[in-house]
Amino acid sequence: PRKDLSVFNRSPTCFKASAFYQARKMLARKLQNPRLQRISFHTLRHWKATTLYHETKDIVYVKEFLGHRKVETTLLYIQLAKVIFKETNDEFTVRVTKDPGEIQSFLEVGFEYVCEKDGLLYFRKRK
Repeated sequence: PRKDLSVFNRSPTCFKASAFYQARKMLARKLQNPRLQRISFHTLRHWKATTLYHETKDIVYVKEFLGHRKVETTLLYIQLAKVIFKETNDEFTVRVTKDPGEIQSFLEVGFEYVCEKDGLLYFRKRK
């Protein structure tokens, strides 16, 4: 009999980490790509922050999402997004409708909902 609540010595986060590392190792072996072994949880955090900045173009939102104290710390993700995505085009195609059939077709081809005004729904999609 033990006096503490846990049966095993490991915490639940340790089990998650070991499962991640085992899956990573198995995938690297299956795909014959040893570079996959270099991916860590922190790599995934960087990727999420970079794609979040690319989608929103809002550095303050990314800063709050990551829990950084200073914007300077988050500026790294602007540089990463520029290098990775190499996209300088911030132009959009805009569609307006109130027909449910058109709404469905806009969403199916990749438009995103922006807002509603005067009963009209506005959608946009990067060019």
